[in-house]
Amino acid sequence: MEYTGTLPKQIQELNKRGPLKTVGVDFLREHNTHLHHTNDYNNSSLIVRRGEGFQMKLTFSRELKDQDKITLQLSIGENPKQSTGTLLSLNARKGQEVNRWRATISQTNGKQCLIIVTSPADAIVGKYLLKVKTGPNIYQPGKSFIYVLFNPWCKADSVFMPNEAERAEYVLSDTGYIYVGSAKNIYGRPWNFGQFEEDVLDCCMHLLDKSQLKQKARKDPVVISRSMSALVNSNDDAGVLFGNWSGRYIGGTPPLAWTGSAPILQQYYKTKKTVNFGQCWVFSGVLTTVMRSLGIPARSVSNFASAHDTEENLKVDIYLNEKGEKVEDLTSDSIWNFHVWNEAWMKRPDLPKGFDGWQAIDATPQELSQGIFQCGPCPVNAIKRGEVYLPHDSKFVFAEVNADRVFWLVKNVDGENKYVKLREETKVIGKSISTKAVGKNTREDITVQYKFPEDSPEERKAVETACSYLNSSNLGICEITPPLEPLKANLQLGMEGKETLWPGNPIDLNIVVKNESAGTWTVDLVASCQMESYTGKVEASLATIKQTVHTEGKPVIQIPLRVAPEAYIKALMAIEDELLVKVNIIAEVQETNEKLTEELALTFQYPPLKVEMPETAKINEDFQCAFIFKNTLPIPLENCKLHVEGLGIFRMETFDQGDVAPGDIFKSKIICAPRKTGIKKIVAKLNSTQVKGITVEKVITIME
Repeated sequence: MEYTGTLPKQIQELNKRGPLKTVGVDFLREHNTHLHHTNDYNNSSLIVRRGEGFQMKLTFSRELKDQDKITLQLSIGENPKQSTGTLLSLNARKGQEVNRWRATISQTNGKQCLIIVTSPADAIVGKYLLKVKTGPNIYQPGKSFIYVLFNPWCKADSVFMPNEAERAEYVLSDTGYIYVGSAKNIYGRPWNFGQFEEDVLDCCMHLLDKSQLKQKARKDPVVISRSMSALVNSNDDAGVLFGNWSGRYIGGTPPLAWTGSAPILQQYYKTKKTVNFGQCWVFSGVLTTVMRSLGIPARSVSNFASAHDTEENLKVDIYLNEKGEKVEDLTSDSIWNFHVWNEAWMKRPDLPKGFDGWQAIDATPQELSQGIFQCGPCPVNAIKRGEVYLPHDSKFVFAEVNADRVFWLVKNVDGENKYVKLREETKVIGKSISTKAVGKNTREDITVQYKFPEDSPEERKAVETACSYLNSSNLGICEITPPLEPLKANLQLGMEGKETLWPGNPIDLNIVVKNESAGTWTVDLVASCQMESYTGKVEASLATIKQTVHTEGKPVIQIPLRVAPEAYIKALMAIEDELLVKVNIIAEVQETNEKLTEELALTFQYPPLKVEMPETAKINEDFQCAFIFKNTLPIPLENCKLHVEGLGIFRMETFDQGDVAPGDIFKSKIICAPRKTGIKKIVAKLNSTQVKGITVEKVITIME
C-alpha cells in the first residue's frame, strides 16, 4: 500500500505546533575567543572572560514562536544551588538578570536564534555546564562546558590592567625569562610559560577544585592567588611540584633540566601525582603560568642577595670559623644568591587605600603561613613603606629585601665557642630586583618598587616602621642598625682575577688589601674559598689562606690564592645543581682591634650551545632544527643530556648525548611540525655531570 502525500504535511503541522526542542548549539568559538582574547588556548571548549558578552547560535526542531520559552541553565561545581549563585536559570525571552548574569535573544531566523550571554565582572571563575531548557525538554550540547576566566580588559574586574602593552606581556605572552646568577653577574634563563598549551587550563581548573575553596571565594583573585601559591608546591596538599635542594635528583627531573611550565602541569594533570623536582625559579615559572592561564596578570620576579630570616628580627647571621669558612649548623638563617617569586596584579578592596597593583606571591615552600606553605598576596607598596602588619606574609617578604647581614667569627677558646661580631651590613640584601621588561627581551630593574634608595630618610623610616610592627608581634627583637663608624684603619678588602671560571681550569686569584689611611697597620688575614649552591649551602671547601701582612709603604698588598681543577671538579660532579665559588676574607687589625670582612662570588662560564633552523616556516609544513655543541673545555663532559622544547611546534624532548670528549662536537636534529602561526620560540638546555644549565633560544616566525 502506498502513502498519499497528506501524512508528511500532517507531521509537518504537528511539528510546527509541537513542543520546541533544541537540536544544536554553536558556541561561535572563533568569534567569541577573538573578542575575549582567548583564541590561543589549545582547548576545543568555549573560553570567555567575565564581564564581557558572548554569543551562541541555537538551532531548534521547528520555527520559533513568540510564546516559546528558552531558558539557559548554567551551573558550576559539584552541588550547584540557586542560593549560592552556582545554579543560574536565565530566561532568554525576557532578558532577565540573575546574579547579574543575563541572556538575551538578539536575533531570530526561522529555526535558529542568536543569544547574547553576559556575565558580571565578579563572576565565579571556573567551568560552567550549559543546558538549554525549552518547556519540558532539556538539551545538553556535546562540548557543554564554558570556561569563565578573569578579565584584565574589563574595568569593573578587580584584575583590570589599563595598559595594553602590559596586558600583552603579563597575560598573553607565553614565553619569557627568569633572572638568575648573582648580584654582580645576572643573566636571563629563557622560560616557556605555555599557559595556552593543551591540558594546562584544565590543570588550573583541577587545582581550583583541589583548593576546596567555596565557589563564592573563586571570584576573588586575592583568595585564588594565595591558594595557588600553596598548590604549586606539594608540601601540604599533594600539589604540583616537589621541592628538592639536595643536589641529587634520582627518580625525577633535575630542576635545571626544565625549560618551561607546560610539561610539568601536563604531567601533573595526567597522573594527578606530584612532579619531581623543583627549585625557586621552577615554582615561580609554574605559578606565573597558572595565574596567566586563569587571566590574572602575573610575572616572575628575581631578588638578588635574598634573605631568609627565620627569626623575624630583620637580621641574617652568617658564622665564619677561624679559617674564614662558613659554618652552617649554627643558624637557620640564610642568604640566597637569588630567589625568584611572583607578582600578581589586582585591586585590594580588603585593605586600606593605596595597596592596589602588584602583589608578591611565592610558591617556593620556605616558611609556614597559617599552618601551610603558602605566601602572599602581599602588596609590594606595603613592603616599600614597611607596613608589615598587612596581610599576607609581608614581614617575611620585607626581610627578603631589607634584612641586615651580620658576620660573626666563631673562635674556639678553651674548648668553647666564642662569638665575635665582625660586621653588620645594612645595604647588601635585596639587590637588583629584576623582571622581564614589557615587550622587550631585556631585564627591568624594579628595586625602586620594593625599597626607597639606601640611606634615604624614607628608607630609614620604612625600616623603623617595620621594626615597630615586628617588635609589637612578640617575635624576634628587631633593632635598627646605627650607621657604621668610620674605621681608623681605612682598609679595603677585595680580589683580583677573572670573575668567571672555565671548568677544568685552575682558580687563580689575588686577595687584595688596600690601605686608604695614613697609618701603617699589622693585619691578620684569613681567606677561604668554598663552593656553594645558589641557596648559600656549602658543598665543598677548596682552600684557605692565613697570613699576617704589614701595610707600611705598601698601598696595595696582593696575596695569591690558587685552586687546582682537581680540587673542585669532584664537587661539580657530585652535585646536579649549578655551583659558584664564594671567597670570604676576614681581616683583624692588631693596632686598633678593628675587624673587617668581605664576601665575593665567582661564577662558571660554559661553551655555547648553538641552534640552526630557518627564520620562517609555514604552518603544518615540516622543517628541521639542529642543535650543535663543541666541548672547548679541557675536561670530558659525561652523561650529556639535551632538553628541547618549542611551544606550538613540539613538546619537551630529551636527547641522551652520552660523553663528549674535549674538542668533540655533537649535532642533534629534530623535525618540527608547527601547529600555530605567529612568532614561536625554541629553547634548548644542556646538562652534564660536569657542567649544568647551558641554555640557548631561537625565534622562528610561522606563517600561513
